[in-house]
Amino acid sequence: MAQIRVEGKMMETAEGMTYKELAKTFQKEYPHDIVLVLENGRMRELFRPVKPGAEVRFITTGQNDGFKTYKRSVTLLMLKAIYDVAGMEAVSGIKVHFSVSHGYFCTSENQKIDEAFLAKIQARMEELVSLALPLQKATIPVDEAIENFTRHGMLDKAKLFKFRRSSTVNVYRLDGFEDYYYGYMVPDTGYLKYFRLIPYDDGFVLEFPPEKTPETFAPFAPVEKLFVTLKNTIRWGEILEIPTVGALNEQISGGNLGDIILAQEAVMEKELGNIAERIASEHEKKLIMIAGPSSSGKTTFSHRLSIQLMAHGLKPHPIGVDNYFVEREETPLDEDGNYNFECLGAIDVKLFNDHMSALLGGEEVAMPTFNFLTGKKEYKGNTLKLKEDDVLVIEGIHCLNDAMSHSLPKENKFKIYLSALTQLKIDEHNRIPTTDGRMIRRMVRDARTRGSSAKRTISMWPSVRRGEDENIFPYQGDADVMFNSALIYELAVLKQYAEPLLFGIREDEPEYLEAKRLLKFLNYFQGIDSNMVPNNSILREFIGGSYFNV
Repeated sequence: MAQIRVEGKMMETAEGMTYKELAKTFQKEYPHDIVLVLENGRMRELFRPVKPGAEVRFITTGQNDGFKTYKRSVTLLMLKAIYDVAGMEAVSGIKVHFSVSHGYFCTSENQKIDEAFLAKIQARMEELVSLALPLQKATIPVDEAIENFTRHGMLDKAKLFKFRRSSTVNVYRLDGFEDYYYGYMVPDTGYLKYFRLIPYDDGFVLEFPPEKTPETFAPFAPVEKLFVTLKNTIRWGEILEIPTVGALNEQISGGNLGDIILAQEAVMEKELGNIAERIASEHEKKLIMIAGPSSSGKTTFSHRLSIQLMAHGLKPHPIGVDNYFVEREETPLDEDGNYNFECLGAIDVKLFNDHMSALLGGEEVAMPTFNFLTGKKEYKGNTLKLKEDDVLVIEGIHCLNDAMSHSLPKENKFKIYLSALTQLKIDEHNRIPTTDGRMIRRMVRDARTRGSSAKRTISMWPSVRRGEDENIFPYQGDADVMFNSALIYELAVLKQYAEPLLFGIREDEPEYLEAKRLLKFLNYFQGIDSNMVPNNSILREFIGGSYFNV
């Protein structure tokens, strides 16, 4: 017998007991399935034996790490089912792209996707679940992994491992099928009860329940404009022949990144020009309203769009919604009793509408500047009056929400949703969440401009995400256009700035697990000299050296 502490309580366990067996004895105390454990603060899979003397906490599918583990495991289950139904050639052509609704959009290069095929895959997945087959982790030499995945036609994984610094690779095996995954897995297929396959566009969606209710499906509700934007970014990655990290690393090691950087920046500039041309052609559009989640590059985007607007004969005037905060003492509090600067109640909506209406009516307006030290609006003699070709470029998290601009005529508004929608994948079966790219951007920027630590950025991130879920994402479908600010090469640049910050987080700090995960993620990338980044690039907003005051 061995003593351990589970959720703060001492107990004895039989020698050789696994965490899977231990979790079963506690499962009834949890509303969602236990899929991982924290062993002395380190994440562990359930197939591992219990460590004598360990401090143990359980992670369920209702928590972020557990839910990611669940989705990752279902992806392996799906590919195993495709292997059983259609063979390895079909598997090697499957690409897991990006999130749609609550699932992953997938396509196939060499397999016809229709309802009949998906029904067969769904049935086989359900059969595999009923068998509760083990997902087995195996550590193999890198050379063996490259040879195996080359033989299987998974050349994207072979390219990835060419640049691996470690001499070994962890792969997962399921009933004779082998694949590589970035992250942890559930112990057997019996855990994977909730999924569905939905035909969509020229592929299909592997749909999951939402994280908050991991046993109940929400309606399938894709945002069509967002889907088209994401699909276009995938197309550009394919045109540049850089769909995955392995392909990017090949271009970096071959010294070919210069032209690729300039090409993608040129594509971005062309898209900005198209937006400006559309605004100029719709003469009634006077309020250019820009919103997007944290670290999307809104400030640089606004500057570059303003330049394009000037090139189309318009005179832009920047308006920061932050200057319309209510006085500090009037700011609403969140559930923890802290000031909630991200809710709509933190904005003086009436004053904003009064000022914008007056400007549209040709009046001269004294514009406020919010003093963040005193928590009050100040008037420093800055006045504004619109002329015929003037437009207002308004930036703020609530700009897509008509409740903020309720009294302003709809025909005068042009709404832009901006986000960093990462098009790059680790390999064709391992996508990169857009939130990871944005968090790394923010970490680098905040360290440079505010002296903030990576620890603080990571600790604040859940709150930032909640604010986005409440105030930005529900309104993204109302945008007139969507703009993707992600650059296919940016993580290879951000790597050299982020790694030292992440290494500064100690093992005994709660942010250490996330720091360790991000370090492992950045380790996939070869680095790029930041001097190659143009000075007007959105990336300069985060690493410094921008032409603009950002």
